[in-house]
Amino acid sequence: MRQRIDVSPEMVALLGTGPIDDTTLEQPLVLTFRLADATVTLGGGDTTECELVLLVTETACQRVFGLVPAQDGSVWHLPSAIRAIALAILECALAEPARATLRLAKSIELLCAVMEALREAGLVPADGCGHLSERDSQRIVAAQRMIDEQWREKLTLNGIARACGLNRSKLTRGFRSMFACTVSDAITERRLGGARHLLLASDLPISAIGYRCGYLNNASFTRAFSRRFGEAPSHVRAHRIAA
Repeated sequence: MRQRIDVSPEMVALLGTGPIDDTTLEQPLVLTFRLADATVTLGGGDTTECELVLLVTETACQRVFGLVPAQDGSVWHLPSAIRAIALAILECALAEPARATLRLAKSIELLCAVMEALREAGLVPADGCGHLSERDSQRIVAAQRMIDEQWREKLTLNGIARACGLNRSKLTRGFRSMFACTVSDAITERRLGGARHLLLASDLPISAIGYRCGYLNNASFTRAFSRRFGEAPSHVRAHRIAA
């Protein structure tokens, strides 16, 4: 039995598994989420086992986002950040009424994140990518998820390849094909993004932030950070203090 969340007169979220028998919205866009597979489907398909469903009117999609995706049953891999929003809805441990409020807000956030990713072609199709089989594309998405979730740890190309069941060369080629960057670039981007967040949100010393984000000395951290963001970590910290 699905739990219904009335997000607005134009949007409904359904939690749990079971048939979708909601008839309150006329011809809605249907987004079905399978969190175990980390995928989202645009309409169509067997929705019974989807843990989370968003229903939103096409009129609202057009008004808010300027597009209405085709409900052709296409399946897309969910990036870790979007999957985390969906999990926050399903696994919310707050007591009522706070839980209902958070789930309502997160449902809107989830819709916005998916629609923006679709607009910017930021989602990877789950039915393979070019020369890659569907199975290999899923493994490469798992590699990306591993980077997103374990970027603070010591990650190597060989270690990621082993963990995801790929050989090094297939991971290297496939990752570049699917994400338009190297594995090393993805790790660096995630670590520097994490470092910038810590500079703005914590009082940790800059050297400690660099070490936490995988840099063994402050000089290499400063060089990498400055190349990525156009200013040194000390300048970012100074701006935050001044603000």
